[in-house]
Amino acid sequence: VGTVVSKGRRHLVDRLGLVDEVLVVNDHSSDDTAKVAAAAGARVVDAAEVLADVAGGSGKGEALWRSLYVAKGDIVVWVDADITDFGSRFIVGLVGPLLTDPRISYVKGYYERPTNGGVGGGRTTELVARPLLATLFPHLSTIVQPLSGEFAGRRSLLERLPFVRGYGVDIGLLIDAAEDVGPAGIVQVDLGTRVHRNR
Repeated sequence: VGTVVSKGRRHLVDRLGLVDEVLVVNDHSSDDTAKVAAAAGARVVDAAEVLADVAGGSGKGEALWRSLYVAKGDIVVWVDADITDFGSRFIVGLVGPLLTDPRISYVKGYYERPTNGGVGGGRTTELVARPLLATLFPHLSTIVQPLSGEFAGRRSLLERLPFVRGYGVDIGLLIDAAEDVGPAGIVQVDLGTRVHRNR
């Protein structure tokens, strides 16, 4: 998380002014995530303190939903914190379509994963997510990595979408975004290579 935050701040906040804030939601971690992220320049928010009176729990969907509540921007970009080869291309790639085309409301990233030698996703993506989309939502069957943790959207859209708990949030947001703005309002961008923990 420290590398992702520091590189994002140095290039996109301090140098270019493209990004207004770097936010990390600490979702009940027991390690030094919050400390490392803050030292790298992020505004760190404890997930348990965001909308504390609203029932919920931990998990990716909860953390994303709560991050939307505390984020300030009209465009919100999410990237996973375990990217070991993080570069500004991740943020620039996701923000680009939203800044250049007002018809686009949601952007999904895809990338080459050296661990499996190709552009496609892992086993869950290839054996479950993509066949599910092809069967039930054929208009989304061209999405290369529907479970990618790198995506962005306009706040005006994101605030209308439900955020399911857990890791189903990635595909849920994609399906609901397409229902709301139509497939033409969604694009996917090639983010190059992504190296991360593969589990």
